[in-house]
Amino acid sequence: MSQPNSTDPRPAHRRAPQSYAPPQPAHHRGNVAPSNKPAFTAAALNPPSKTSSLSSSSRPYSSTPPVSAISLRTTDSQTALIPTTKIFAKSGSKISSLTPPKSPFGLGSRSSFLSTKTTPGYSSSTGSFSEKYSLSADPSLWSQYPNTPEADDYLHNPDPRRDRMNDRGGSIWTSRGIANLGCMFILVIGLVGLFAAYPILTEYMRDDLPTFGGFNLGGINATGQVPALTGNFGLIDRDTPESAYEKPSYTGDGRTMKLVFSDEFNVDGRTFYPGDDPYWEAEDLHYWGTNNLEWYDPAAITTKDGNLVITLSEKPTHDLDYEGGLLSSWNKFCFTGGIIEVSAVLPGASDVYGLWPAVWTMGNLGRMGYGASLEGMWPYTYDACDVGTLPNQTFADGTPVANTEGNDEFNGGALSFLPGQKLSACTCEGEIHPGPKKADGSFVGRGAPEIDILEATVDQRTRIGHISMSAQWAPFDYKYLFTQNADTFSIDNPDVAELNEYVGGVYQQTTSALVLTNQQCYENSGGCYSTYGFEYKPGTDGYITWISDGKASWTVKAGALGPNSISGASQRLMPQEPMYIIMNLGMSFNFGPIDFENLKFPHHFYIDYVRVYQEEENIGCDPPDFPTSSYIQTYIEAYTNPNLTTWEQYGQVFPKNKLKDSCT
Repeated sequence: MSQPNSTDPRPAHRRAPQSYAPPQPAHHRGNVAPSNKPAFTAAALNPPSKTSSLSSSSRPYSSTPPVSAISLRTTDSQTALIPTTKIFAKSGSKISSLTPPKSPFGLGSRSSFLSTKTTPGYSSSTGSFSEKYSLSADPSLWSQYPNTPEADDYLHNPDPRRDRMNDRGGSIWTSRGIANLGCMFILVIGLVGLFAAYPILTEYMRDDLPTFGGFNLGGINATGQVPALTGNFGLIDRDTPESAYEKPSYTGDGRTMKLVFSDEFNVDGRTFYPGDDPYWEAEDLHYWGTNNLEWYDPAAITTKDGNLVITLSEKPTHDLDYEGGLLSSWNKFCFTGGIIEVSAVLPGASDVYGLWPAVWTMGNLGRMGYGASLEGMWPYTYDACDVGTLPNQTFADGTPVANTEGNDEFNGGALSFLPGQKLSACTCEGEIHPGPKKADGSFVGRGAPEIDILEATVDQRTRIGHISMSAQWAPFDYKYLFTQNADTFSIDNPDVAELNEYVGGVYQQTTSALVLTNQQCYENSGGCYSTYGFEYKPGTDGYITWISDGKASWTVKAGALGPNSISGASQRLMPQEPMYIIMNLGMSFNFGPIDFENLKFPHHFYIDYVRVYQEEENIGCDPPDFPTSSYIQTYIEAYTNPNLTTWEQYGQVFPKNKLKDSCT
């Protein structure tokens, strides 16, 4: 082996190797003449072992690693020396030399002889990755020359003959191309079907959802009605006996009504806070409109022993001394026409006066207890464009004079203090109105009429219990007197019913009868149940027949509210609006005197069931011929904020009326 130039004054690790030339490419080796270029042998490709001639003998530890050289045997027996750094590691009491690490690229790749630095006393394995495996700056020192052929060279070397088809663009009409196009076609068809065809088909093929309210599929409540009778969305309680599925008309004309809704209240512990029930909701407010003495709280209403129980307690709350309950189906369940019946035990005793239990109905466009929603709506049931739609039921010049004198003795003889019909047949085109429209383009008059099943009272003088069975109307007849003859009304059970002397005032006209109750059907006077209700037909040829103790009590027909030439009111209609149900228990001096001395609190109003029958089903709070939903949503705050008592306070104005406003 050749030795380094001993006369070179530089340190050994700085001396250049003698007679060095780049290695000969592998493909030039073989049966060729020797040249002066050195070639690597197998010994040069593999680092020497500890027993090779390149190993250093043991020597004391030094902070500066010594330099030796790796000998490269060439084909012409020359030896080239490449300077390397010996790497030491502690091994017992001696320092052993370590060979350079192998290339991480594997045999035959472009590995290098690596020059590494080490911290004194530690193996090179503790150095950084880049220190271990950095390539020499001289490519000629790498294990293979850059011109050595590699397996993927053909990818980078164009061949015109081989690539002529590709250069011409090729063809998609191959099995692979056709498969690709097929997949693309299926993907496009799927996307078009999902985002275009499916929504269109859904729009035209789906069934309209019911409008009677409720949550999920038609609503679900504590009775489990929906799972039991999925075909009718739970409108009929599964506990309703089959014997109650049909009922003959109370008019005696042979018609049969079919059950369309029932709630038997047989599951104990139901609650009626907002969102608890699909058909009922308990109010949380003070009913200021009639100056009630109690606060209505949902906590006062529950179900127990097969009854709906409404409790009136002497309990300080909201700066009032009493707590009662009011439950309604507003905007959840409504019906138009038919029979509604309740079986109930009246609260208190039949000989103690002062309580005011009630079961009643109202048009869905007005929500009881929410004054802004009721102003100009209650108790209108009117579809004419005349003075009956105007404020105070008079024109601007004060006519008709009869409507300003001789009527309500407690209010200067005036006939009406109503603000006028807000949604009248006189509404100007372009104004907000729920509709519908008539053939001539004018609007149908809308309102929130009221029909009462019962308002229980005890006569202060006789101490005998009665119920008032009535309906409220607007606009008014002169002196609130409806037309009374054999064609317009009848007392169907004269043994218990008689016309009420109260006929109305500046805020309502009423048709009412006082009906004697079963005196044993009170909470503290026997506790029996009695059936109350009414049957009615909407429209100009309609009627209302009230039911007490399971029998027809009295009837009023549309003719009783016909045109009145004195007050200027035209025909009032038997209510055509979708009607919702209200049940409540409270007290008010507006309704009559109160015997606080003998009223022993708490009192309970027990309702066994509510059932609705119709000859032809017409249920829902947003029927197409008398829609309510869009209008309610437009003015939703008026229907959900009980502190808004007037339309003006809500920041709204009445729609323009043709008779007093300029329609533009």
